[in-house]
Amino acid sequence: MASTTSVKIQAECDSQYARQRELKLFDDSKTGVKGLVDSGVVEVPRIFIHERHKPDNEYSGSGDFHKLSIPIIDFQGDDEDATVRCEIVEKVRNACEKWGFFQVVNHGIPGGTLEEMNDAVRRFHELDDDLKKEFYSRDDRSVVYNSNFNLYRAAAANWRDSLFCLMSPRPPNLEELPSVCRDIMMEYSNEVLKLGLTVFELISESLGLNSNHLKELGCAGGLNLIGHYYPACPEPELTLGLSKHTDSTFLTVVLQDQMGGLQVLHEDQWIDVDPVPGALIFNIGDMTQLITNDKFRSVYHRVLAKNVGPRISVACVFRMNFQQGNNRRSYGPLKELISEDNPPIYREITAEDYAMYIYSKAPLDGTFALEHFKL
Repeated sequence: MASTTSVKIQAECDSQYARQRELKLFDDSKTGVKGLVDSGVVEVPRIFIHERHKPDNEYSGSGDFHKLSIPIIDFQGDDEDATVRCEIVEKVRNACEKWGFFQVVNHGIPGGTLEEMNDAVRRFHELDDDLKKEFYSRDDRSVVYNSNFNLYRAAAANWRDSLFCLMSPRPPNLEELPSVCRDIMMEYSNEVLKLGLTVFELISESLGLNSNHLKELGCAGGLNLIGHYYPACPEPELTLGLSKHTDSTFLTVVLQDQMGGLQVLHEDQWIDVDPVPGALIFNIGDMTQLITNDKFRSVYHRVLAKNVGPRISVACVFRMNFQQGNNRRSYGPLKELISEDNPPIYREITAEDYAMYIYSKAPLDGTFALEHFKL
């Protein structure tokens, strides 16, 4: 007669095997979460159920905290008036220290470009399955469409599909990009590159450094563009559009539609990031927290699943340049920010060190990776 322990182990093995089989079936369909919705599912498949996500027990914006919102910074006059520039630098410093997030209006990217970028992401994800499948892959390529990049390692899958494109330092050839969105992807990424460099200047100045300091450090060496598609979910209380996580890179720029759903963890409370027409969202990544020695914060955020949709967002991620051997460049707390009263918190690491650690664990698993690199 089998022992209780052996029966339990066998049950766990059977459950794990069933999960792996379900993941493989989902992945092999190459149609993503949208394919599930198009097929008429009325229940969230088990692989998407987040056991630790209990919305009834989580504070997500009511009472006094409902009045809170991430800072909104107006860039109007940034390059014309020295006084305005100083005011903007101070607002950026305050936002990076207290929130790790801020929205920017009057940033210089035309509203029509923002709308067309969101529309293009929707057009791609709503292509016929046979056309999208040409881009479906889990290989390391410059242009990839799939659902959940960490599908086989995450505790639960997220309710979204994504189109990933490596746009800098070596942008893909036009013919590599989907025809329904290639022109606007190139235009938008070029605009974000210029705006991102401006924000890195402002962040540098807010740290008391030369405006070119972070650019010269290589913080804007690479840019990834990811177009996310969050279909309507039949049981949004059981899953998430995007799990609780921090961004592993230097800086992220997010264009979201008017659906809402993005939340930031602030003082142990989930705060809604309400859509502001024409605004772009910026958030600090782990590597910026590391080089600023915890002065600027990389904070947890997530996206709720909704029973309406689709929700569209476009994330542009500034990271190290992993090409041409730059992955061996070391990053640590900036010497200009270190003193007897403010000793270094983290050891120096390379881009490769950090990437290897991130991908050795389950990305987006809700743990803060920088803890591993503390002195």
